[in-house]
Amino acid sequence: MTNNKQQTTNNKRQTTNNKQQIAPYGSWKSPITSDLIVAGTIRLGGVVLDGDDTYWIEGRPAEAGRNVIVKRKPDGKLADVNPTPFNARTRVHEYGGGAVAVNQGTIYFSNFADQRLYQQTPGSEPQPLTPEAKACYADGVIDSLRGRLICVREDHADDSREPVNSLVSINLPQHDPAGEITPDVQVIASGNDFYSSPRLSPDNSQLAWLSWNHPNLPWDGTQLWVAPIQEDGTLGKAQLVAGGVEESIFQPEWSPTGVLYFVSDCTGWWNLYRWQPSNVGGEIEPLWEIAAEFGLPQWVFGMSTYGFESENRLICTYSQDGISYLASLNLQTKQPEIIETPLTSISEVQVTRGRAVFIAGSATEPTAILQLDVATGEITRLRESTELEINPGYLCTPQVIAFPTEEGLTAYGFFYPPQNQDYQAPTGEKPPLVVKSHSGPTAATSSSLSLKIQYWTSRGFAVLDVNYGGSTGYGRKYRQRLQGKWGIVDVDDCVNGAKYLADQGLVDGDRLAIAGGSAGGYTTLAALTFRDLFKAGASYYGVSDLAALVKDTHKFESRYLDSLIGLYPERKDIYEARSPIHFTNQLSCPVIFFQGLEDKVVPPNQAEMMVEALKAKGLPVAYVAYEGEQHGFRRADNIKRTLDGEFYFYSQIFDFKPAEVIKPVEIENWELGI
Repeated sequence: MTNNKQQTTNNKRQTTNNKQQIAPYGSWKSPITSDLIVAGTIRLGGVVLDGDDTYWIEGRPAEAGRNVIVKRKPDGKLADVNPTPFNARTRVHEYGGGAVAVNQGTIYFSNFADQRLYQQTPGSEPQPLTPEAKACYADGVIDSLRGRLICVREDHADDSREPVNSLVSINLPQHDPAGEITPDVQVIASGNDFYSSPRLSPDNSQLAWLSWNHPNLPWDGTQLWVAPIQEDGTLGKAQLVAGGVEESIFQPEWSPTGVLYFVSDCTGWWNLYRWQPSNVGGEIEPLWEIAAEFGLPQWVFGMSTYGFESENRLICTYSQDGISYLASLNLQTKQPEIIETPLTSISEVQVTRGRAVFIAGSATEPTAILQLDVATGEITRLRESTELEINPGYLCTPQVIAFPTEEGLTAYGFFYPPQNQDYQAPTGEKPPLVVKSHSGPTAATSSSLSLKIQYWTSRGFAVLDVNYGGSTGYGRKYRQRLQGKWGIVDVDDCVNGAKYLADQGLVDGDRLAIAGGSAGGYTTLAALTFRDLFKAGASYYGVSDLAALVKDTHKFESRYLDSLIGLYPERKDIYEARSPIHFTNQLSCPVIFFQGLEDKVVPPNQAEMMVEALKAKGLPVAYVAYEGEQHGFRRADNIKRTLDGEFYFYSQIFDFKPAEVIKPVEIENWELGI
């Protein structure tokens, strides 16, 4: 943009009686900078309890996104476990999860670089436990009775076909005289397309697990199996406990007394159930029937929403209308008791006698690993995702909104108005809006404090984080709104959410942008192409060609579009009709693309095809690609560049001057104007 297009007169700071400066939205100076965010924040996940010790995984942008296993002793002392360069991350299903298991101080973890499993005893270096092969492992459980690890394996040995998923046992042998470990991997369950959640009964006599097959994803339909473990360690005849192609089972767990618990959505809501193996016919008993979700979409392994504090008590979390709650459930009377907390987002619940540990946050508190003392109700913060202390005068508390959408239905989201104690906008000006479309699309956004959102609101932007139809947390019926209608329902909900806020006079209807990553990137591109509302957009590793995605994507999602779009190639016409790449003639606003060049989920050609088409059309377009990044950005410098790059892009398109100097992004065709 040329200098004469800058509204310099509007950027002059004026002082009001209350010492707030008057400045246009977008030009406010904020202490929540990209440098602050990447230097002061980490990702938290993978909580594991081992006796009195607590373990978790920290994703550290400052270490090129390396995943570090951290151990916390009861006295509060923290120590990194896996030494550099070991990176505790698995690529099973590409999204990973369940990369760490611990037993009496010995850690077993998947190393990202070679995808081998490693065993690390206290005071020793990690030793490889699996052979050098094209295979990766996840979701391990220790069979102490037989000295082995049972886990999911994804075998990529045959490049001519899809990877083969199975349950395997890996013996935990002694070191030989040379100090090496001899790998010993045996398949114990196979034949289905996917497996997850192997769980041993307390006496190690039975194994429970989940399986499912194409074209289902685990939130569509899974089967819960139980089989006896025979003397030689193999499995006896498996019994189907629950589930099917239209019933999603989540998180099987054995109680201390050997009763199998699980979550099912057979009533339309993911609720808690239990099954007594000794009962004739295997009677299934509901525990707490409520219009709430105890389950989650199993994009990653190791997800957990409940655990057993004792034989008679279960600690759990559930979601209603996008907000998480914590509860205790008496297993004899089936009476629940809500545990009052200020938390609004809770996950990864791990429980042992006397305590529960989980990851949680709220609208005003960043995500942290928290510990609940079950007896007293006291909550202790074990580890923060950020140690930054930000004046609440710069933080916006989201408003839960419900708004009308197509076919007389209602959609949901979190609205964040601009907030900065140092500024107010000129009289009559309304803020620009960024609509966020979450990834998945079978997923949900959270109301917990996000500094990346506060980055925007503290500079004078409004943000709408949409839980469009197809999102989780609102029951199976809401989740299934997207069946056959991806690129329609999600787009309509994002458009109608923006219109709703503009009609309410809360945002500037002429300065609306939309941004999203992965599936949210597709929603973004579809909204920009097939609707005429947004004036700019940002696609993070988003899909532009649905047919190309079917051909290029990995096994886990290779049949995902069967339900979201239709069968391919039988319904090739629908794929083409909903692919933005074929309708760039309808797109008439600037777009910026961010892409990892090692992305296996949404390959770089998805962004690059779109960029070239927009360049040829003469539309303003920017493309920022990152070497070494996969699906989602983990390196500090890339996270910073992406956040600042999107903001710079909008400053050019919406014609305001940022308060700080930002490294420019090259915008093709911009010198020509729009």
